[in-house]
Amino acid sequence: MGFVRSVAVFSLLLCLKYLSRVFYKHDFAFVTEPPSNPWGGIRLVAFLNHTSLFEPVFMGGVPNRFLWRLAAHGVVPAAEKTTGRPLVGLIFKFIARHVIAITRERDQTWFAVLDKIDPNSMMVIAPEGRMMRANGLDANGNPMTVRGGIADLLLAIGHGRMLVAYSGGLHHVQIPGHHTVGIFKKVRMRLEIIDIEKYVAEMMERGGADQFKRNVREDLERRRDLYCSQEGVEAAGVKGVKDS
Repeated sequence: MGFVRSVAVFSLLLCLKYLSRVFYKHDFAFVTEPPSNPWGGIRLVAFLNHTSLFEPVFMGGVPNRFLWRLAAHGVVPAAEKTTGRPLVGLIFKFIARHVIAITRERDQTWFAVLDKIDPNSMMVIAPEGRMMRANGLDANGNPMTVRGGIADLLLAIGHGRMLVAYSGGLHHVQIPGHHTVGIFKKVRMRLEIIDIEKYVAEMMERGGADQFKRNVREDLERRRDLYCSQEGVEAAGVKGVKDS
């Protein structure tokens, strides 16, 4: 049944990819010089600047082999509020091999995510843990900060590559709570490949284990604020992403 689910998920992801290419233009580029075979060896995907449930439109800019890895080995923690939605929730339950509904607490649902880590898994997480509304804040009026869960994943995974995906934002496509959907828009993503082992060591050097989570949060927020902004995007590298 595992292989059958993977094939079903891959088929859905392919449909989303090519539907997205019909209705949107994809502007993808690396912000730093990517390594050879940049889509290989990815163990963790960190999606920053979470602004809309329409973010599957970004599937249109990634290679098919990445989609297959997501279908065969992807692990995605998703908010219970999202997976519980009638239509959107059903789609989200089929965007990866394992989609685990979690609360915003460090409870059994989060430990269920950690239990899915194995040598082949690829974790996909939105480290902010909630969506940014049109006013630039979350639903409770708080700033969009990075949560500490991604630090747990970095330590548990230990090695391989982290793909940091910097979203240019999708409020021009769909704003949370609004029913209007914009089509024939440009969707922008900047990408960065980071070696997990070196990154963990660097964050540990800034105060040891006691400061590790704080260092990871602050570093990812700094990167997000740079590469998700229009100014940062214009200053970033222009190594285009090729499909395969």
